[in-house]
Amino acid sequence: MADSSVAMPTSVGTVAFGTVAFGSVPTELGDVFAAVTADGLVATAFSDSPHIRAAVATRLGLTEAADAAPAAGVLAQLREYFQGRRRVFELDVDWQLMSRSQRTVLGELYETVPYGRVVTYGELAHRTGIPARGIGSIMGSNPIPIVVPCHRVVAGDGLGGFSGGTGVESKRRLLTLEGYLPPGLW
Repeated sequence: MADSSVAMPTSVGTVAFGTVAFGSVPTELGDVFAAVTADGLVATAFSDSPHIRAAVATRLGLTEAADAAPAAGVLAQLREYFQGRRRVFELDVDWQLMSRSQRTVLGELYETVPYGRVVTYGELAHRTGIPARGIGSIMGSNPIPIVVPCHRVVAGDGLGGFSGGTGVESKRRLLTLEGYLPPGLW
């Protein structure tokens, strides 16, 4: 179980050069999907399907690894997170699916907004120099939701939007899991 405030990178396993390993974890939000390259976790999603796997592999220009074992460590950490036993992900992140501006904004979010805390779109814009209207688009195009916690970015007057899972309801559930919001009656 991890509960430290600083994530220390660890090996995600041995992914063969030119391949990507896939796996998923059943959660109350769906089968949370993870894609792992030799450089680290490259994508997550709120569902898993052959279509999603093929799209990620194509976008990366890689083939699916014959062995899913390299994704096991990432999947174990996601499982612990959804069980409320992990506050910090200790894994390498592969940022290759992100543009420079995405990497700037999502990197700042990943490095500075811990479990159970939030930042507003405006605050994140101020920190990164990216216009506030672009922050929402960057959050919506985050290829590694949950681990790169776009759910922790809120509007100045409420939760704001969310494009993962079932939308704002998924954001609400993640923020409740992290203790930022009180449990609801759902």
